[in-house]
Amino acid sequence: MKLISVIVPVYNEAENLGQLVAELQSSLSPLICPHEILFVDDGSTDESLAIIRALAAEHSQIQCIAFEKNTGQSAALYAGFQQARGDVVITLDADLQNDPADIPVMLRYYGDYDMITGWRKNRRDPLSKKIASKVGNSFRNWMTRETIHDTGCSLKIMRADMLKKIKMFRGLHRFLPTLMRLEGARVIEVPVNHRPRLHGVSKYTNWRRGIEGFQDVLAVQWMQKRNLRIKIRESHE
Repeated sequence: MKLISVIVPVYNEAENLGQLVAELQSSLSPLICPHEILFVDDGSTDESLAIIRALAAEHSQIQCIAFEKNTGQSAALYAGFQQARGDVVITLDADLQNDPADIPVMLRYYGDYDMITGWRKNRRDPLSKKIASKVGNSFRNWMTRETIHDTGCSLKIMRADMLKKIKMFRGLHRFLPTLMRLEGARVIEVPVNHRPRLHGVSKYTNWRRGIEGFQDVLAVQWMQKRNLRIKIRESHE
């Protein structure tokens, strides 16, 4: 690893950003590899963007992309992927439910694997959300022949050159393990900590996620069936 790029989509998370940066710096600073933190403000209507600008003025590792209007998490991640300078990309949410202290542990798997994705085995969410997530993950795994327990966990570590080949569409951030496998990635899922939300509100509803998820899984299933697997026997120049 030469440089780690941490990408954080942000939509109305003003109360969480200062603590998030402090926790990220605490987890990343002891690493030998340098890092950058890229916040992607997805059209926030609170003070998130102003706080990000202030944090960037204080910390040289912090950069910012700001959308004109709310476009969605997939778009925010995709913009971050394209601007990231690191050869390793880490994603996590801005709501403090992902624990930055898990990052050094997950990085131990990097090299043997091209993607390490978090599994929130003990989720600190309402029961309705946990049930909906379990049903959604089971359905996605059945449709795409996957084994990932928790595709919705935002805490992920990925090899950048593979990640940048993926064309992202709205909603497909939930299928990143499958999309990375299509690029030839070795993927492992590891248990991570999950914390209750202290500030702000969830940006998703079970009904909306269910409808969009059904449409998305059909698209990913089509990609799997149509994926080109080329093995060159000879090449002459």
